[in-house]
Amino acid sequence: MTKNYLKIWYILFDVVGSAAAWTLFCIYPAKDVGLEFLRAGATFEFDGKFYASLVFFVLFWLALFIVAGFYNNLYRKSRLKEFTKSVGYTFVGTVVIFFILLLDDSLATYNDNFSIIGSMFILELTFTYFPRLVLTTGTIRKIHRRIIGFPTIIVGNGFKALQVYRELEAEKKSQGFRFVGYIAQVNNHEDMLQSQQKRLGEMDSIAEVVKKQGVEEVILAVEGEDVSTLTRCINELLPLKVNLKAIPSMYDFLLGRVKMTGILNAPLISVSFDLMPLWQANIKRIADYTVSALAIVLLLPVSLILGIAIRCTSQGPIIFKQEKVRQYGRPFWIYKFRSMYSDDEKSGPTLSGKDDPRVTPIGRFMRKTKLDEIPNFINVLKGEMSLVGPRPERQCYIEQIVRIAPHYVHLQKVKPGITSWGQVKFGYAKNVDEMVERLKYDILYLENMSLFVDLKIIIYTILTIFKGKGL
Repeated sequence: MTKNYLKIWYILFDVVGSAAAWTLFCIYPAKDVGLEFLRAGATFEFDGKFYASLVFFVLFWLALFIVAGFYNNLYRKSRLKEFTKSVGYTFVGTVVIFFILLLDDSLATYNDNFSIIGSMFILELTFTYFPRLVLTTGTIRKIHRRIIGFPTIIVGNGFKALQVYRELEAEKKSQGFRFVGYIAQVNNHEDMLQSQQKRLGEMDSIAEVVKKQGVEEVILAVEGEDVSTLTRCINELLPLKVNLKAIPSMYDFLLGRVKMTGILNAPLISVSFDLMPLWQANIKRIADYTVSALAIVLLLPVSLILGIAIRCTSQGPIIFKQEKVRQYGRPFWIYKFRSMYSDDEKSGPTLSGKDDPRVTPIGRFMRKTKLDEIPNFINVLKGEMSLVGPRPERQCYIEQIVRIAPHYVHLQKVKPGITSWGQVKFGYAKNVDEMVERLKYDILYLENMSLFVDLKIIIYTILTIFKGKGL
């Protein structure tokens, strides 16, 4: 069963289950509680009102389950986590539905309201979770029996690599690793995996191997706790969206860093690239598109005035575009209202300072109020940027920054933003040294990413704009 086919089954069961839950809730003679047409003495009918509420009810739950990530990683689900997640989101959804469709101030007691919430919660949980459990259980059993497997490579070819390979291959219940080969360490003279698996390449070719072999799982088993090798490997794998696991050291055991995913499984540390809970990441994505679309429409009169002012005060295009680097190191064209004279970089790339003579008079005003970045909303709608995230840089400056601060590449885990913590706290950087100094704030943002932090950054950005101080 392919991923898309399995996803269709999950969605289909949730749609049918939610429809069945709402129908039974409406038909069930719940004494004096429920909707107006459910009250004692009222006759229930499959009329237009019912079908309208049914459509709303089903679409609501489907949207909630999508935002919550119920249809992601379908082959790697945990039944226990699935249950706790289902209970939590079903309860939250039931409360929301209650206030939208079911709240009735004329009911006699609060017990009636609790009865409504309880009935709806049990019906929705029963009709959506248990079909989902059947699908998940069937998938897990196929994985355990090695019917379903994920293309896997081991990074390393020494004793650690051989040990983890043998341990995983000997498991009675497979975790789903289907080995296609290994990546060798150049400094490891003894190749202990040569007789067990196919050698696919060395560390410098890991990204190419992953793409060519369609690898989904990578197990790091390098010798000597080589931090530089691990860092380089993770940076190479970052844009490829593979599941990365590593062998824990005794130090990790003592610090309690090893989190088991199964009682009988070999202990492996999962290296997660997810910086926000999935539901927050989905809401952030929805907010990016919604706010950007509204901003473009609402700021259209301002954009027209600025366009006329730019055209009348200096020669050159109204919209300035520049190639920068976004998530996973991919290049893109960022759009801005032109704030400099058109020959601003005739002698090569140069960063702009506070009293830069290349900035036009209208450009100075736009920079103070950040109005020059209104076209950035187009980049957000194209999926290249976010409202909040580290500011994108040009490749020539990234190369200079990485020589001083190699950890800069971690900023490429996320989409660049129109505004950022680094920009709010530090402002525009006039040279590479200031870029490196600003980097600590952007790294701090990555470690604390949340919708609340994004909201705070947006508020501070708006306050700075109204003060006319620029960023």
